[in-house]
Amino acid sequence: MVAGVVRRRLIAARERFLRTAHDQCRETQQATLDGLLALNGDSRFSQQHGLTPGISVDELRQRIPVTDYEFFRSSIDQMKTGDHQALLGSGNRLLMYAVTSGTTADSKLIPVTERFVEDYRRGWQHWGVGAFRKHQQLSLLRMVQLASSHNRWTTDDGIPCGNISGLAAAMQKKVVRKLYTIPPELASVKDPVHKRLATAIFALSDPFAGMLITANPSTLLALLTAADAATDLVVECIERGTLQPTGLSAAECRQLDPFLKSDVRRATELKAILAGHDRFETAECWPYLACLGVWTGGSVGSYVPALRERFGNIPIRDHGLHASEGRMTIPLDDETSAGVLDIESHFFEFIPWTESQSDNPTILQAHELEEGQEYFVLLTTASGLYRYNMFDVVRCTGFYGTTPLIQFLHKGAHISSITGEKITESQVIAGVNAAAEHTGVRLRQFTLTPVWGNLPGYHLHLQAASGIELANLTEFAEAADREIGRANCEYQEKRETGRLATVQCFVKSEDDWERFRQNRLQTGGGSEEQYKHPFLLPDAEFTGRFDALMGGARPAN
Repeated sequence: MVAGVVRRRLIAARERFLRTAHDQCRETQQATLDGLLALNGDSRFSQQHGLTPGISVDELRQRIPVTDYEFFRSSIDQMKTGDHQALLGSGNRLLMYAVTSGTTADSKLIPVTERFVEDYRRGWQHWGVGAFRKHQQLSLLRMVQLASSHNRWTTDDGIPCGNISGLAAAMQKKVVRKLYTIPPELASVKDPVHKRLATAIFALSDPFAGMLITANPSTLLALLTAADAATDLVVECIERGTLQPTGLSAAECRQLDPFLKSDVRRATELKAILAGHDRFETAECWPYLACLGVWTGGSVGSYVPALRERFGNIPIRDHGLHASEGRMTIPLDDETSAGVLDIESHFFEFIPWTESQSDNPTILQAHELEEGQEYFVLLTTASGLYRYNMFDVVRCTGFYGTTPLIQFLHKGAHISSITGEKITESQVIAGVNAAAEHTGVRLRQFTLTPVWGNLPGYHLHLQAASGIELANLTEFAEAADREIGRANCEYQEKRETGRLATVQCFVKSEDDWERFRQNRLQTGGGSEEQYKHPFLLPDAEFTGRFDALMGGARPAN
């Protein structure tokens, strides 16, 4: 009875949002801006800059330039000592800081307030209602959702710093928690290897998983890799109902073991599956699986073929574009990374990508975008951020009535230009994946980086699904060079005129990439599940640093 009432309320809320998006984008964005200005209107930052409710968009632009994190750093530093009104309104209660990596070695701390969490939840509810209406069997099944801790450390005034997904999980009501397989307490496990294995054990213990949800698809693949490497241990833990042999501390096991009930029948089922295969076959382990909820846009789209190989034709529903700073889009269907702009949560502005280097670029509101064009996104949010440049490059793929449909392409920082070629990460992904298809090489991981020399060029660091011989590596390098040229005419022209050397390939092991991943997490901030692998790193010193960290380059297996 109660569940039915809640479901109808959520469906009605999503339908109202869609009507608003269809008919009133411009009006809703102005109302959203007014509400955000009122929310933080008595903060010192707002008062200093004259950010009062009712000002026009033009007045906002006159008073606040296009910003980045450094514009707000001093205010956030004051907040960390307890002076929250430096940036936030008196009624906008701070709950935590979302930790995300920045352009420097220091992590960025994004304020997460009660209003922010309301917006965050509402966006996820709209997304979830769409997924459940598309796959109605989900109402009878459970979800395997991965989260990171919201309390990795605290500021001087005791405010937790971490990942907002952990806060959302920790705030779930008991009746809601029953819908999820992974206990939120698991988010607090710090060791990524032990956490990954424990997560896999919980996930495989549940034959009634209907949806697997995490931001990065590589996390699901890493989860299965961890389970496949410890099949006997996984089955033993499920059979005995304990995580004690996994490497977790005694305290962590005491906290988590009550959620892992001894299940001899499930252990027997998994043993039977393993008897016929050398790994946990997903179709047999989760026979009712209806959907995967992961990112598919931008660089992570490179993992989709590996997901297909592991999960078959299970539908994939993209999360939509969201970050620590806020949710931006809500996909309305499976198998697309494009989503309708979340116009009720944030105020959006856009800079045409072609004007990204301009000192006085055109600034557009959401309703002014053009289908097929690419833009940088600016956010004004409940966290006290105004005209904040996400440095995300997106494409307008069309409109839902009056509101644009937005697809993430790549981070603006992931553009490399040695001699004016201006390669983007999305072009690298398209080119390398095409080369893999043409040569039959199955890739697990890769990163392209520039190198200087008498003739500059690019190194492609890669890991194949199986061993790759030197002849195949040479063929693949030639194919990658050719396909990147097809994706970027400037690159092709520079190659044809001898201003760029051909791509060179270097093989890295799975252990190498894992150490690289952990090194980036430790130095740049962010969480395990939040991690985005860089398929293009515009860093001419990368090869030397990578080789020093990993113990040297290897031209072939």
